[in-house]
Amino acid sequence: MDDMTLLDIAFGLAERAGAKILEVRARGFDVNRKSDASPVTEADHAAEAVIVSGLRAATPDIPVVAEEEIAGGHVPDHAEAFWLVDPLDGTREFSAGRDEFAVCIGLVRNGRAVMGVVGAPAQGELFGGIVGVGAWKRSAAGQVAISTREIPAEGMAVVASRHDADDPRLAPYLEGRKIASLLNIGSALKFCRVAEGIADLYPRFGRTMEWDTAAAQAVVEAAGGAVLVANTGVPFTYGKPGWENPGFICWGRLPPAQG
Repeated sequence: MDDMTLLDIAFGLAERAGAKILEVRARGFDVNRKSDASPVTEADHAAEAVIVSGLRAATPDIPVVAEEEIAGGHVPDHAEAFWLVDPLDGTREFSAGRDEFAVCIGLVRNGRAVMGVVGAPAQGELFGGIVGVGAWKRSAAGQVAISTREIPAEGMAVVASRHDADDPRLAPYLEGRKIASLLNIGSALKFCRVAEGIADLYPRFGRTMEWDTAAAQAVVEAAGGAVLVANTGVPFTYGKPGWENPGFICWGRLPPAQG
């Protein structure tokens, strides 16, 4: 099965999972807490069931690493290729009634995110990309190719985490850079704004997990951007112990001698 076929499968599953999330939101839901105190809802589980069952039916040879299954103790054996699934990225935003939540389905090969789909159900958008091939956005208007942009003369548009807005590492990192705007929003949508050329930079120093970033990194890099480890500037990789990420910098276009 080629990567374009896999991308179409991921697009379809992300759309179905997004519809399930909106269905749960419309009728109301309770918010529970996992062992790490992070929130989880019926929508997280319902969306994950749609995605995981769909991936396993379509690609039985590719293991699925899914956030809620991992939380429940289901850890697949190591493999060179595997799916990384966050069925509802931005559960805090979803629970608070905001629209900044996403569905993330990423494919990893040999430690690198190579393909991904990020759905924004509340906004009617789907973003997908295959690294080295291209990136696209789907909406009610149809499908269009997207790409990152050159940094404008007036300065960079920066997106940052809503929940890490007070991170003391952010201001020193941005100091000395020409910044036109700074917007704090939730979920993997920050990556998507970089990928479609609305934002230029997304620095993240707080804790994230691999399922939070794999799909969105693939979209950004397919659109011409880069996601690098914050302290070293080396490429961001997957399959790490505990699935935990270091801090990272997501660039639309790398400026000279920076990153």
